[in-house]
Amino acid sequence: MKAIILAGGRGKRLKPVTDYVPKPLVPIKNIPIIEWQIKYLKKFGIDEVIICTGYKTNMIENYLKVKNMGIKISYSIEKTPLGTGGAIKKAGKMINEKSFFVINGDIITNIDLKKLAKKSNSIAAIELKTKYGILEIKDEKIINFREKKEISDTWMNAGIYHLQKDTIKELPNKGDIEKTLFPDYAKKGKLDIVKFKNVKWYSIDSFKDMEDCSTEIEKIIK
Repeated sequence: MKAIILAGGRGKRLKPVTDYVPKPLVPIKNIPIIEWQIKYLKKFGIDEVIICTGYKTNMIENYLKVKNMGIKISYSIEKTPLGTGGAIKKAGKMINEKSFFVINGDIITNIDLKKLAKKSNSIAAIELKTKYGILEIKDEKIINFREKKEISDTWMNAGIYHLQKDTIKELPNKGDIEKTLFPDYAKKGKLDIVKFKNVKWYSIDSFKDMEDCSTEIEKIIK
C-alpha cells in the first residue's frame, strides 16, 4: 500500500527553528520527524510514501536522498497551500491502488495501521487527553489534584486515515478534508471510526511536544 504524508505546513508554532528547516526535518532525539514517520509506515508494510510539500521542499528531498530509507519516495509539491483536502487530491493522481493511508506530517504514534485498514473510509481516533491538571472538588474544596488524564469515551481525530481511491474525486481542489469530505461523508453514514485505547500519540506542535515525545520515541517506533 501507499501512504500520503501531509508535510506542507510552515510549522509557525515551532519558530524560529522552522525559519531555517521545514517542520518535517525538525529533530526528535536527533532524528527528523519525517524519518520517524517513514520508519513507522515501513513497519506496517507501506512500500511507497508520497510526501505533500510546499515549504523548503528541496531540503526534505536532499535529506531523504542521502538517507536512503529503503522505500520508494515520491513528492507532490504545492506552489500555493492547498489545504489537507487539496493536497490529498493532488497527490492522489499517483495512487492506483484501491485504498491508501494518510498521515499528518507532525504525528508520532504507534497506532496499528492493520487495524485501521479493516474499515474502508476510516479515521483513527484516540481518547481525548487533557493538557492540564484536573482538580477534584467537593463542597468547594479541592480534595485531589490529578495530572493529565484521558477523558473516557470522548474521541478525537488522530490525524491518520484509511481512504478508498474513489474518495479522491470528491475532494476539493483547495480546502481541508476535515471541513469538506469528512462532514459530508459523516452525514451520509459513509465514514467509519476505528478507536485506539492506550496508544502512544504525539502531535508535534510546540517545543513542549518535542520534549515530551523525545522521552518515549524509541519505545514508540522500534
